[in-house]
Amino acid sequence: MTWHTLCRTDEIAAGCARGFVIGEGKGRLEVVVVRTKDALRAYVNSCPHQSTPLETFPDKFLNEEGTLFVCSTHGARFRVEDGYCVSGPCEGKSLVSIALDVMDGSIRIQV
Repeated sequence: MTWHTLCRTDEIAAGCARGFVIGEGKGRLEVVVVRTKDALRAYVNSCPHQSTPLETFPDKFLNEEGTLFVCSTHGARFRVEDGYCVSGPCEGKSLVSIALDVMDGSIRIQV
């Protein structure tokens, strides 16, 4: 596993999420990082229902309150705190979490 620096911590505001792409070709991985009031979390940007990315438009992952990821394909909703699906076709499943670390003001993930 390797650590990848994504951005500075101040580039993601509380209640917001941002998408990133790591690697190319078969090694390509789409990632979403979300900032809650008290933490940063990272997940694989893939809905467990049909493995589609969560967003249709860049960085449009969350509901208006910033509390749930919303899959634009079929409307599944996932808690930002743990990626657990609370409604939709994959209810009871979860997004895949990714190890996240902050070092010298930068967000890093381990994949």
